[in-house]
Amino acid sequence: MKASKINKQQGFSLLEILIAFSILALSLGILLKIFSGGVNTAMVAEDYTIAVQIAESLIAKTGSEIPLKGHQSSGDENEKYHWSLTVSPFFLSGEGIDPKNAAAQLYKINVTVNWGDGESDDRQIQLTTLKLVAKNNVPS
Repeated sequence: MKASKINKQQGFSLLEILIAFSILALSLGILLKIFSGGVNTAMVAEDYTIAVQIAESLIAKTGSEIPLKGHQSSGDENEKYHWSLTVSPFFLSGEGIDPKNAAAQLYKINVTVNWGDGESDDRQIQLTTLKLVAKNNVPS
């Protein structure tokens, strides 16, 4: 009986090792795809964050550095983000308010920020707000 136990194989066969390596390679491939997708999502989120910061900065400058009157301008930031700013008077229609007699004037501020490589994955955000200015501060 001892002779038959000695002849038994110990260890793994070549087929078992190949199957184990195949499962390992498949698992690693799936994990790498998940991680690369996460990195891509983080980069897109960073681009959106920068674009929103640019737009909010332009809105904050409007009224202090940029005059509140009919105005259009555009420019570039970091050679990647292209922005356009439009400031226009805003009138409430149908409210029975005469704009000439009003104590204040509303201005609509619209900022659009574009970025991308000029191909199919161009992205854009648009922020719009209203700013109220007392009539004695309204530029003519």
